[in-house]
Amino acid sequence: MDEHNSYPPVGIHRPSLVGIVNITTDSFSDGNRFLTTHAAVEHAHRLRADGADVIELGPAASHPGAEKVTAAEEMSRLADVIGQLVAEGVPVSVDSYRPETQLFAAAHGATYLNDIQGFNDPARYGELADTGCRLVVMHSVQRHGPATKVRTDPGEVCRGIEDFFTERLAALESAGISRDRLVVDPGLGFFLGSSPEPSLRTLAGLERLKARFDVPVLISPSRKSFLRTLTGSAVSKIGPATLAAELYAARGGADYIRTHDVAALRDALTVFEALESAKEDGW
Repeated sequence: MDEHNSYPPVGIHRPSLVGIVNITTDSFSDGNRFLTTHAAVEHAHRLRADGADVIELGPAASHPGAEKVTAAEEMSRLADVIGQLVAEGVPVSVDSYRPETQLFAAAHGATYLNDIQGFNDPARYGELADTGCRLVVMHSVQRHGPATKVRTDPGEVCRGIEDFFTERLAALESAGISRDRLVVDPGLGFFLGSSPEPSLRTLAGLERLKARFDVPVLISPSRKSFLRTLTGSAVSKIGPATLAAELYAARGGADYIRTHDVAALRDALTVFEALESAKEDGW
């Protein structure tokens, strides 16, 4: 076989699993189910039992048409939940682009801050540097407010992702936020466009993204619009497609996978790893 056509054995990287708890009224997948403190904490406990390494609390939905939630309301939704989980020693991430909410979460023990706008206000970088939190810097094709559906050429999206992270990571580091605190998320679904192609191209190029920036990568295909469009499945039926995308991300080297169904992904990774081990042992 020609050496240029040979490939090393495909392995799989065991990522950290980030379990999603939406404390919202209008999440596209589970709105209003975990709005009370009791419901949110109980769901977090279930996700931890299923294998979640991190629990991510989302106090506001980000899909097109989501209701606008003030920082005060976000903090009210988070307060008791984050307090209880942190007291139990649970690593917590908070998904909010509002600086007030981010600082509130950091002050109450959050380990990660996840910003769908990619921390777009340099005036707040000094405060972020002081928090000590790890920052999940997310890319979106539209970064001036919650993302909306747009049509963008897949190649342009990929170039835009690289340009965005080149600029944003440099800016955060210049403000005193060390690179080992940074995690990148290229965004998927409506954050990249209204068709599946940009998300598929981004997932397919995950290894290149990791090599280009040499920082941990978080991927979140769970129940996303590009999978529903690709398969024609409703949210309630999108589990198999989600799992396929998550396993592909793990094979591509994702360091974190943010998911609604932690148990399914945990079991799939366990089986995949067992098969890879059996292959290495030979016939």
